[in-house]
Amino acid sequence: MHTDLWNFALKLYARPGVEAACLQWQDQGGDVCLLLCAAWLRERGRIPNEQRARALHAQARSWQAEVVKPLRSLRQQWRMASAHDAQLASLRDQVKGLELAAERVLLERLEAVSEGGEAESPSHADWLQWALPSGARLHHDALQKLRAVMLTTQDAEDGV
Repeated sequence: MHTDLWNFALKLYARPGVEAACLQWQDQGGDVCLLLCAAWLRERGRIPNEQRARALHAQARSWQAEVVKPLRSLRQQWRMASAHDAQLASLRDQVKGLELAAERVLLERLEAVSEGGEAESPSHADWLQWALPSGARLHHDALQKLRAVMLTTQDAEDGV
């Protein structure tokens, strides 16, 4: 198990089907960084805590609004034009790199907010439910996909 959120997120995101599920989650108004943080907390057996969940949401909301979303918006605005303009395509790639760097910073900040006094649970506590965006279906496909991937990952680590 990875100890830091960034490496956990990279490993999980690379698993088959997770990227598509996360992008679907994002398209429906969800925060992928919060979702990955919730998966990390679940994997670590951290007991869900409403106060911590609110702090994580607050941290993510401000960073997403002020940093990540403006970069993503600019990158998306340049999608069509960059297909026919090599210089713009290069700039778009740089913006994409900045967007990824901003998401890494957010994951580091979420990890810092996550650290603290709560005990670990012997079972995998379900942090994933608190990552739902308002108005989302309770059993969202991305949540189901992440749960399934995490179970197969845990089974592989346990030798099952």
